[in-house]
Amino acid sequence: MAEFKEAPAGAPIGEKLLTWVDNRFPASKLYKEHLSEYYAPKNFNWWYIFGSLALLVLVIQIVTGIFLVMHYKPDAALAFASVEYIMRDVPWGWLIRYMHSTGASAFFVVVYLHMFRGLIYGSYRKPRELVWIFGCGIFLCLMGEAFMGYLLPWGQMSYWGAQVIVNLFAAVPFVGEDLALLIRGDFVVSDATLNRFFSFHVIAIPLVLLGLVVAHIIALHEVGSNNPDGVEIKAKKDASGKPLDGIAFHPYYTVHDIFGVGLFLMVFTAIIFFAPEMGGYFLEYNNFIPADPLKTPAHIAPVWYFTPYYSMLRATTDPMVNVLVGLVGAAVVLAWLKSGFSTKGKIAATVVALVAMALLKTFDAKFWGVVVMGGAVVILFFLPWLDHSPVKSIRYRPDWHKYVYAVFVVFFLVLGYLGIKPPSDIGTLIAQIGTLFYFGFFLLMPWWSKLGTPKPVPDRVTFHAH
Repeated sequence: MAEFKEAPAGAPIGEKLLTWVDNRFPASKLYKEHLSEYYAPKNFNWWYIFGSLALLVLVIQIVTGIFLVMHYKPDAALAFASVEYIMRDVPWGWLIRYMHSTGASAFFVVVYLHMFRGLIYGSYRKPRELVWIFGCGIFLCLMGEAFMGYLLPWGQMSYWGAQVIVNLFAAVPFVGEDLALLIRGDFVVSDATLNRFFSFHVIAIPLVLLGLVVAHIIALHEVGSNNPDGVEIKAKKDASGKPLDGIAFHPYYTVHDIFGVGLFLMVFTAIIFFAPEMGGYFLEYNNFIPADPLKTPAHIAPVWYFTPYYSMLRATTDPMVNVLVGLVGAAVVLAWLKSGFSTKGKIAATVVALVAMALLKTFDAKFWGVVVMGGAVVILFFLPWLDHSPVKSIRYRPDWHKYVYAVFVVFFLVLGYLGIKPPSDIGTLIAQIGTLFYFGFFLLMPWWSKLGTPKPVPDRVTFHAH
């Protein structure tokens, strides 16, 4: 049992209370470890505000969600009407609902930017692999949370979007139909589906999400934050053990983040008050029509933050599968022509390739579309072991690497745009090229990340006051 501390005689009541708490709960210790004595690199730039913004939006979503649940009815006959009741009759209900719906899109905006920052500065590299994996887990949970919540308004796009996505699971060989039935709880999207999704959206996924957020922050504070130079600040310390290039997170970066929060809230509130639907991208117009199982919308598309992966799903057609078979065959030929592989390695690669080609031709394109869509997210978990560059940060990689990352971003945005639009021949072709580039970016990273001569990395961080 730890020895109890005693407050000095005549100490203020606040100090006595804090001492009493510290003897029973490590409040001061946690404050020092994670704020006042957590030393962050002094060269953080504006890319580093999106983590705190993601935490802010998570709090907004939880608080507004609590108030929405007070009035929402998870019943297929009452759900749409209850949302209208919140919007029209509950005092400030429209504001709470718009904060929640806008917050969903804001969450993905800041998380995508947060992940991109980690990508360009190598924040997934050793020793931060677990930080990245927990972050990818948060992203996966966030997608599930958004998908489950999207059905709850019980509008036309909610209903038919859920119908399309759930039916994708039916494409899984052998167990697909049973899996889709288990998810729906019925043979079609119905009241049972609504109740399932409501329970997951309100209870199950948020608990996992909060656990992953805590794990993400603990892992980050254990190994320390990365920085734009990719230099480990713990390598250079003064006599007291403080990193020479570190500054206390509080008050320096708390003030920095508060300023970023102020800018974010100005944009956030402007959208809520002046453009909550954002032209149909945040709230689709079809979703203001009650769900009708007998009337299919002319064009069904998911919300904008799912559209890059939806494009990949639609791009996986039979001709695309044939192209993949050809690429696997070409890879085997290159393996045999390359002198660096042993004969046993070449034979093993050939056997694996033949099995892959057989599987590609055995199952239909719809199944492989589901695999591609899921694989586009799962592949992010393996990024720490795919990047073999000798340096972390994009600052010190060969200049042409920046163009590779730029093309990756362009294709991701184009895939997102095509996912909103109705399918077309030219759109499908562009989506197929974008899908191949997306997976090529990651799968070929062990090769291309080593190419070129990196620039010298400084021993200490570079910093210019601003």
